Amino acid sequence: MPAHKKATRKTARKSAPKSTTRPASTTRRKRGARKTPSKRWSQRVTKESDALDLKHGVFRQTSAKRIASSLKASAEHSARRKSGAYRSALSMLTFYINRAGKTLPKTERSRLERAKVELKHQFGRD
Repeated sequence: MPAHKKATRKTARKSAPKSTTRPASTTRRKRGARKTPSKRWSQRVTKESDALDLKHGVFRQTSAKRIASSLKASAEHSARRKSGAYRSALSMLTFYINRAGKTLPKTERSRLERAKVELKHQFGRD
């Protein structure tokens, strides 16, 4: 490419006027001023969605039977669920396990997996 064409391109870019002020309608917001969605969307799902009205700390209980019985009671008494009690309880348990992901300790994961089996027994779905 000839040298004079490169020079005209560069001068064309440099000669474009730079605006130092913007009209009020086009000013950008500061990043901190914009409200960002919650990082803990899974917590918002459990509180605000049509899921279940769970007892506080239900997944922290030490026994799989107690977790399953608490989920069953919550599912049967909840007015917010869209499907059957068994399906809602199992969905909430699976949701918790999946959202915890790799950070869930093996002992806790195995207890929650046993709670799934116990939930099946309590609902008579053997």
